[in-house]
Amino acid sequence: MNVGQLAENLEHVRRRIAAACESSGRKPSEVGLVAVTKTVSSDVARALVGLGVTDIGENRVQEAERKRREMADLTVRWHMIGHLQTNKAKEAIGIFDLIHSVDSVRVAEALDRRAMAENREVRILVQVDVSGEETKFGVPAAVAIDEIRKMTELLSLRIDGLMTMAPLVDDAERVRPVFARLRHLAAQIRTVGLPRVEMRHLSMGMSQDFEVAVEEGATLVRVGTALFAGV
Repeated sequence: MNVGQLAENLEHVRRRIAAACESSGRKPSEVGLVAVTKTVSSDVARALVGLGVTDIGENRVQEAERKRREMADLTVRWHMIGHLQTNKAKEAIGIFDLIHSVDSVRVAEALDRRAMAENREVRILVQVDVSGEETKFGVPAAVAIDEIRKMTELLSLRIDGLMTMAPLVDDAERVRPVFARLRHLAAQIRTVGLPRVEMRHLSMGMSQDFEVAVEEGATLVRVGTALFAGV
């Protein structure tokens, strides 16, 4: 492991976030960096936390459970960013501080049942399919408000915002409309005034497009490749 390279990568990502904030009239403090560690060991993730990263994102429940156990001595906020199966709901609520990928009422119901059984509240983001790609998980944007309204009947859940996955493209500008549409949808939801719904977060943007996402209002960017290149 090359800790020096890791530190350099992290600083470069932070500078890019700051530049995107400056160009859009935002403060860097408004954007949280979620380091996606699905491809790296607990030792590398631990080193990243030692460099000041406080938020770790994982795609799989089982891998996150192992890493959280191996890093139990560290203060870390854990984020579930991958597709969540209903049969993993029990484990997920015990591991993650924020679940980004609630992509259906069915998944929300599974989380609520487990949370009620344990008398706890679960913070979630609703994943929205803004781009309309068949390969993307998420609530279709056209029915998102109706689906979120159904989720508000689940009393153990608190909806903190929205998440989306943009198409993989060579030019990040091509996905700017995807991020803009999620921002507009969040604004619409705010006007409805649903209980236990607060559009605090827009989780959008990854290594290839996070600067555009920040310019369009992202509060959480999910970055992996840009952090771990050469490490």
